[in-house]
Amino acid sequence: MSPLLEIRGLSVRFDVGDATLTAVRDLSFDIAEGQCVGIVGESGAGKSQTFLAALGLLAENAKAEGSVRYRGREILNVPRRELDTLRGRRIAMVFQDPLSGLTPTLRVGRQIEEAARRHLGMNARQARAKAREMLETVRMPDAEHCLDAYPFELSGGMRQRVMIALGMICRPDLLIADEPTTALDVTIQAQILGLLAEMRRELNTSIVLITHDLAVAAGLCDRIMILYNGRLMESGTTSEVFTSPKHPYTAGLLASLPSLASDPATDLPAISGQPPDAFVTTPGCAFAERCLQVMDRCRIERPVLAAHEGRHAAACHLNTK
Repeated sequence: MSPLLEIRGLSVRFDVGDATLTAVRDLSFDIAEGQCVGIVGESGAGKSQTFLAALGLLAENAKAEGSVRYRGREILNVPRRELDTLRGRRIAMVFQDPLSGLTPTLRVGRQIEEAARRHLGMNARQARAKAREMLETVRMPDAEHCLDAYPFELSGGMRQRVMIALGMICRPDLLIADEPTTALDVTIQAQILGLLAEMRRELNTSIVLITHDLAVAAGLCDRIMILYNGRLMESGTTSEVFTSPKHPYTAGLLASLPSLASDPATDLPAISGQPPDAFVTTPGCAFAERCLQVMDRCRIERPVLAAHEGRHAAACHLNTK
């Protein structure tokens, strides 16, 4: 069976004055039907830009190269009118900041109703009923009242539920959730993740969870992909990545996860240093300057992503010695 979304050799660059910033570097991976994939990495790793490029939502000073195919159809850099037939209806995105994804001067109900009328061809009465149904589906307290509220009148968790309702109104094949639990307390985080899991079970929707938090990804995802400096460092099932990490960067991220048995003051090792400058392309491994197991080879030869056990793959020379 062909993948739902197939990305090959994707690169994203931004023109910044006389310089070029590279956010995504020759990235390739697949998303299968009904699969939940976690895209994990530090801020600036290229997580969000990968999917903004796929959906034609990059800034004006950006350029995307490579290939992005949805059900075998090329969608990278195609005209907007072609993407409009997919965005919202077949592929939906829940943005990191709900306030930036919602129009602050329009009531919540009107924004959801507009999506129902545009994508589903409903009249005003049907769209109103559908909006209320979607808010009830995402477990919104007092859905009728929320329809008449403005986004700023809702809590962060409630706004995130509105965004999920908007994203799921057309029952899309793929939902991209960009840091959907950032700035929410742990109780609301658990509710949002549970809601995404429920949507996936009931609708067989594929989900991409973009996050910097491995623990969040572990609670929802089948597979995890680790990005660093715009490149894919490791990819495998959640179990493989957590129990047998193949890249030192992944191991460093896992070591920094707190547990009830650890003392945060002494037992949480940090990865020293900072990610490399996105304006510079290093000849070797981008993680070399921060890696405790670095070899001379790492500084001059870029490791390729290679599978080791099944589909568990990593881009590290330690696995090819």
